[in-house]
Amino acid sequence: MLALLDKKLEEILLVAALAFIVILVSLQVLTRYVLDVSLGWSEELSRYILIWIAWIGTSYAVRVNSHIRVELIKKIIPKHLLKWFECFVLFIWFLFAFFLAYQGTILIMKMKMTGQLSPSIEIPMWILYLIVPIGGGLMSIRLLQKMYIVLSSKEREG
Repeated sequence: MLALLDKKLEEILLVAALAFIVILVSLQVLTRYVLDVSLGWSEELSRYILIWIAWIGTSYAVRVNSHIRVELIKKIIPKHLLKWFECFVLFIWFLFAFFLAYQGTILIMKMKMTGQLSPSIEIPMWILYLIVPIGGGLMSIRLLQKMYIVLSSKEREG
């Protein structure tokens, strides 16, 4: 089960969230044009879910190597240093992701104290902002996994 979560966690979350948005928007269209009733909260909830999709998508992109990167530097660096360069880049990226998770946690604690609610669905805003530390944390975990893979691979050594 843990291996399944390791390999499919982001995909499962992304597909479920996207399916929920499709259902929600379809329901909004159906109620607006067939029943002449508007679900005012559906647009706001869809927007929040889309933001969650973007944050979870960053972790997924790390796992499948889909982030944009500059290849020119990798072509200039000698092969025997390439592994260490990749680890350095991944480590800097990890620090950034960890910083996002840490600062996101601080933001959540501050938002909990304010008690602010979202405009139409009236969910506490701290719940909606939970994705910042979750996304940063997931990305940090994936980056640590990538560093381990790079360091343990033999093929990149000169």
